[in-house]
Amino acid sequence: MASTNEQSYLEKRFELLKQVPLISGIDSSKLEILAFTSETRTFESGCVVFKQGELGNEAHVIVSGEVEVITEGLEGDIAIATLGPNQIIGEIAILVDVPRTATVVAMTELTTLVITKDAFYRMVSAYPTVAVQIMRELATRIALTTGQVREVQGGATPARPS
Repeated sequence: MASTNEQSYLEKRFELLKQVPLISGIDSSKLEILAFTSETRTFESGCVVFKQGELGNEAHVIVSGEVEVITEGLEGDIAIATLGPNQIIGEIAILVDVPRTATVVAMTELTTLVITKDAFYRMVSAYPTVAVQIMRELATRIALTTGQVREVQGGATPARPS
């Protein structure tokens, strides 16, 4: 039987996961599985959480602190986002086997909840409706990103390769 402190800790993880847009639509009983299988990790300010090009097998939900997301451009590094509590970083690594698309650096002391690819896949395999919910959220993100690209290009639609 779990102690009161362990229950409180799990409840805090669960409440945090309910606030993460990518997975907030998942049924509570399934989020409890992620809460139970996740672990907490801390990073000092300036610490690299992960580097662009590395292979990853975990995502991080930010509990406290802020990170800067940096990508390598033709003329050097480009800061593309600052993220904080209740946001997820590295989610691509638990969805597909591709190298990390950006470097993430802790801007302040940082605490994250780590979700491993293995735990995520076990949940999706046991509950296929979770995969559908996540696909819907990712499709929404792609649509928003496509709109942002069009804005940057002055409303023009990028040419398709032939």
